[in-house]
Amino acid sequence: MNGKKILFVSSELVPYLPENEVSLMSYEAPRMVNSNGGQIRIFMPRYGNINERRHQLHEVIRLSGMNLVINDMDMPLIIKVASIPRERIQVYFIDNDEYFKRKSTFADEEGTLFPDNDQRAIFFAKGVVETVKKLNWNPDIIHVHGWMASLLPLYLRKYYADEPLFADSKIVTSVYKKAFDGELDKDMIKKIAFDGIQEESISSLNAPNYNNLLKVAVDFSDAVILAAEEIPEDLQQHISNLQIPVLPYVSLQEFEEAYANFYNTEVLT
Repeated sequence: MNGKKILFVSSELVPYLPENEVSLMSYEAPRMVNSNGGQIRIFMPRYGNINERRHQLHEVIRLSGMNLVINDMDMPLIIKVASIPRERIQVYFIDNDEYFKRKSTFADEEGTLFPDNDQRAIFFAKGVVETVKKLNWNPDIIHVHGWMASLLPLYLRKYYADEPLFADSKIVTSVYKKAFDGELDKDMIKKIAFDGIQEESISSLNAPNYNNLLKVAVDFSDAVILAAEEIPEDLQQHISNLQIPVLPYVSLQEFEEAYANFYNTEVLT
């Protein structure tokens, strides 16, 4: 991994959110690349249940200040940054008061999904790309974790198709077990189409459930990592029909060599 630049984009990340499969691997994979001489950047949403004081988040004024258009609405983009001290890893947080100030991640206290989760996912995808453009940092690999980040491959390949910074970047999506029941807003496909993305290319989002979000993510990826033992069968079947490299599930104890080999021999070829 020496000298390779890898952009990690995740829905969740320890130590900022509780430990689960997504948040833990979103920490361990960058740590592995970092310790093997690679260059990394990590992005995640700045949810309101992240303790800014304890984790010493601060706004990066030079990166903040632009507006992103989401479904014909101007939404201000705020960028914050913090460090994971023991690993000397810097994390960038995509923030917006309308989307991310509430004191939980994806659902309310009753477990009901937030009705604007679809717009939050669009905002997150665009916010990451616009910030990386401002940093003028061209990643060799873009590794996506978690469903809130699942629109990033689509936006990179369609909305930002002519952006030279990402012309040679390879996209890897990690697929985890089913993370939510039900569907996001039924008009999600129209909100994406507002950005000039053809509905035919994302027809599965007519039913915007977990499996279909991840199908769209892998459809626009160059490689897939099965990051859980229990992948929904429908999703697993869809992945097996794609003509792209797939890394089968490996445990946390064994992932380092497997991921490094996959990056080097399957993704960067």
